[in-house]
Amino acid sequence: MKEKLYRKPLYYALRVTAWILYPLPIWVGYRLADLLGAVGFALLQKEREKTLAHLTLAFGKEKTAEEIRQIGRRVFQNLSRNFVELTHFPKITASTIDRFVTLKGRERLDEVLRRGKGGIILVSHFGNWELLAATLHLKGYGGKIVARRLREESYDRLLNRLRREKGMEIVYRDESPRKLLQPLRENRFLGILADQDVDSVAGVFVDFFGKPAYTPTAPVQFATAAKCPIVPCFIVRENGRHTLTVEEPIEMASTGDRERDLIENTKRWSRLLESYIRRYPDQWVWMHRRWKTEPVTSDRRNNQ
Repeated sequence: MKEKLYRKPLYYALRVTAWILYPLPIWVGYRLADLLGAVGFALLQKEREKTLAHLTLAFGKEKTAEEIRQIGRRVFQNLSRNFVELTHFPKITASTIDRFVTLKGRERLDEVLRRGKGGIILVSHFGNWELLAATLHLKGYGGKIVARRLREESYDRLLNRLRREKGMEIVYRDESPRKLLQPLRENRFLGILADQDVDSVAGVFVDFFGKPAYTPTAPVQFATAAKCPIVPCFIVRENGRHTLTVEEPIEMASTGDRERDLIENTKRWSRLLESYIRRYPDQWVWMHRRWKTEPVTSDRRNNQ
């Protein structure tokens, strides 16, 4: 695939911006992020239109056009704040993490580990998901995170360096299943982001905001193979802080009907994600084309 010309200049612009933001108090960075997010919402027409179209699809019967527009602007501001927090990652350590994040439900992680088979940490592009992963590792819940190779290698190297500095181990999703399952065999965790429409990976259609959405089945497949639960985790930005909630582990239904179980288990965590998005709609990445793959045009079977 041909490299887009803007990626290199954008990368260096982000590095310079990070260098400027790092010494500033984080609250100053948040003020700048809110401004840049609002400017981005105004200027990035294509991304704005996708965001508003998807928000309208999900909330058009519940919210006014102005309410949807305000949510859309806050989506851009949340992502800008995520970037500011990434620039401050070197300041976030095991001794300082509690200043940024409150962890709720860690006893559920401890209970999963007591079983001896590890668990799937299911994460979404919600809140600051990179801070979520960093928090769990700094709190001693180690394992590996499944990452997608970014097209621009400089971005990939930078992001993975920030991750590794927090103790995260990276495994790419195109690596062997044996390598992906390794942390589960070691009674550790495997972190997976699985809330996007990626038609190059195995998936099924499940209901998402009242419309069939092609959803990756990797979390369910790995949990089923390892005989371990899925542990959904969400990080919410509220009042200048973050709350990371470990939800009740989802045990894998096993009726003997593999296809039916795959769909049902995927539905369980997808419904939970939707409930969080409904409560905090400005903290999800609405510019992603979540309903891109349609059952009527796909060669995959509609499993609704």
